[in-house]
Amino acid sequence: MWRLAPLPFLIHALGMLIDEAWFHRRRGLPAWERWGHPLDTLTVLACYALALSLPGTRAGLLIYLGAAAFSCLFIIKDEWIHVHRCTGGEMGLHAFLFMLHPILLGIAGAWRFAPHGPALEIDRGYFHLFLAAQTALTAAFLAYQLLYWNGPWKPTAPSP
Repeated sequence: MWRLAPLPFLIHALGMLIDEAWFHRRRGLPAWERWGHPLDTLTVLACYALALSLPGTRAGLLIYLGAAAFSCLFIIKDEWIHVHRCTGGEMGLHAFLFMLHPILLGIAGAWRFAPHGPALEIDRGYFHLFLAAQTALTAAFLAYQLLYWNGPWKPTAPSP
């Protein structure tokens, strides 16, 4: 069962690629979103980094759960803007991505904080490598968001 755990991460990445490459580029992003979306990504990056670095203690778990809950709430902050600027297709994709968000953070947390044992079929080396790669990819996506949408060549959003 745990061998399938990377699947939601791949589905999420595909959804983010569609959102970014199709919807965001088509409509452009106003300043609020140009800075808000990288902040969303930063909350995810923080969760992955915590999963890699926190001790597997109760305190570590509580810190991780707090960061994950914050991230899940933080990413919906733009929806009051999106409802006026996005098509139904983009709003549907956002809803799908919002549903995947706690699943991804739950898998990362379970991999890190679940008790060791053969019943969970967790290969800790595989987990660490996968989550380290996911963390690096998330950091690269954050850099892209900052540079592409906020660099001197930034695309502008059309007037409402």
